Amino acid sequence: MKKKSKELAIHDKDTGSSEVQIAQLTDKIENLSKHIKQYKKDKHSSVGLLRAVNRRKKLLDYLKKNKLDSYKNVLSKLNLRK
Repeated sequence: MKKKSKELAIHDKDTGSSEVQIAQLTDKIENLSKHIKQYKKDKHSSVGLLRAVNRRKKLLDYLKKNKLDSYKNVLSKLNLRK
């Protein structure tokens, strides 16, 4: 796991919690954004980027609705929304 994922993990082997999934999707989004800036005609990767962004948005909405303190923690650790 990446550094951000480890910081947000609830326990050592946590890979499925919403917080960890958001961290992993954020890494994927950053990588795909760099790729798409370089290869503008790669439509398959742009579709994957949109899917990742929408999935992260749904997970963030879930956290905001059910675990507000965890939601604020994730936003601050990953530097999302100000």
